[in-house]
Amino acid sequence: MLHRYSPITFTHTLSSTYLSTFPNYFTSNGILVSYDQGYDDAGRSMTAVACSDGTNGLITRYGWNTQGQIPRFPNIGGAAVIAGWNSAQCGTCWQLTYNGRSVNVLAIDHAGAGFNIALAAMNTLTNNQAIALGRVEATATQVNVNQCGL
Repeated sequence: MLHRYSPITFTHTLSSTYLSTFPNYFTSNGILVSYDQGYDDAGRSMTAVACSDGTNGLITRYGWNTQGQIPRFPNIGGAAVIAGWNSAQCGTCWQLTYNGRSVNVLAIDHAGAGFNIALAAMNTLTNNQAIALGRVEATATQVNVNQCGL
């Protein structure tokens, strides 16, 4: 007997298989971008993020004690490429693009999936739709740190 699958069942099965094969921060169309208003706090201590001190830390490398001291603040956030404290990926610059709009973000923290950036940066990316959208699928390209003001 030939089994027939409804399109919904097949799509769900395909999506589950696809998503279990690749890291959770990639989607079928790009990389997941969300926001965290902690990155909008200029007075927040750099000791609150994974890229604080250590040889790769941003306090050590640049002398920044608060997020507001970072050039081009609040275009900052967490990135899944930063595994944790003192990652060699600390301070990398990423161009995120969504629906023809782009923002350059300095990676200062770990993100569990894709990128988790300041609300202000996500509003730039989404044409002031960050809260309404919550998260989006974008493309991410690592760019020279001078694109993030360093």
